[in-house]
Amino acid sequence: MTAKHSISFTVKNSEIDDMGHVNNVVYLKWVQDVAISHWSSVAEPDDLENYRWVVRRHELDYLKAAMPNDIITATTWIESLEGVSSVRMVEIKRGDTILAKAKTTWIMLDAKTGRPARVTQKMQDSFLI
Repeated sequence: MTAKHSISFTVKNSEIDDMGHVNNVVYLKWVQDVAISHWSSVAEPDDLENYRWVVRRHELDYLKAAMPNDIITATTWIESLEGVSSVRMVEIKRGDTILAKAKTTWIMLDAKTGRPARVTQKMQDSFLI
């Protein structure tokens, strides 16, 4: 397992559905947001320019509802990183309460060709910090 990375934010009124809680699609956006934040915080400038990550698979378990104005923390870490793929875990919490858990498989692409690109040892090492 690699070092964890977290972001925090407040639930916006625009994220609330007609049932009065955060729409399920928003959780998926939060999973993506924390993953992008993590990548952006550890990647070298050349890596940010030359590579892109795309989702191959999402698994998302909804455990409790987030409500208007809740302060949310999304935390992510890499479970595995090999070849062209990465399995990333995410927990979405309100305080100590876990609202959702996600497991996402990402594939790294060469930004110029759009073809899968192998994760370098240097990139792997940067996620361990």
